[in-house]
Amino acid sequence: MDVFFETERILARKLEPEDAARLYENHAEAKVKKWFPNESYADIDEAKEAILFFRDCVDQNRLPFVLAIQLKETGELIGDTGVSEVEEEPDALEIGYQICEKYNGKGLATEVLNAMTAFSFARLNATISYGRVVHGNAASARVLEKAGYMFVNEEYGAEDDPYGNGMLVYKREA
Repeated sequence: MDVFFETERILARKLEPEDAARLYENHAEAKVKKWFPNESYADIDEAKEAILFFRDCVDQNRLPFVLAIQLKETGELIGDTGVSEVEEEPDALEIGYQICEKYNGKGLATEVLNAMTAFSFARLNATISYGRVVHGNAASARVLEKAGYMFVNEEYGAEDDPYGNGMLVYKREA
């Protein structure tokens, strides 16, 4: 198993083909579909295709760099995290994370976000990390703030804004 970082409760590893069913289930949860309907998979086969793509990116150390989040105590796949490029800012990355509903409210998202941010600064040579939140997703905004991200502005007209209501942009520097 390729482990990229770990914290007290989780480890981040390369996604494996056998994760497809759980990845599909995690992304099919109501909260994920509510805030990021474009990040749900149509079926398990689409999740498998995504895993193969993400594995290839990780193997080639290129973006998007997406990792599985596994609970150390049980080995359960509880989410994923990743970073992608920011247009016209070569030293910046945009971070994302998803933790299944069963584990919401336990500080795991903040733990993942802090660790992935540190990993991005150290391993991927980023000096700036952005987090973007759909307007109204107060829980994700709080996670970013707890992880040391500072609100910088609101963004309108982004093609990945599912409702067209704007995105809140947060930033953390190395």
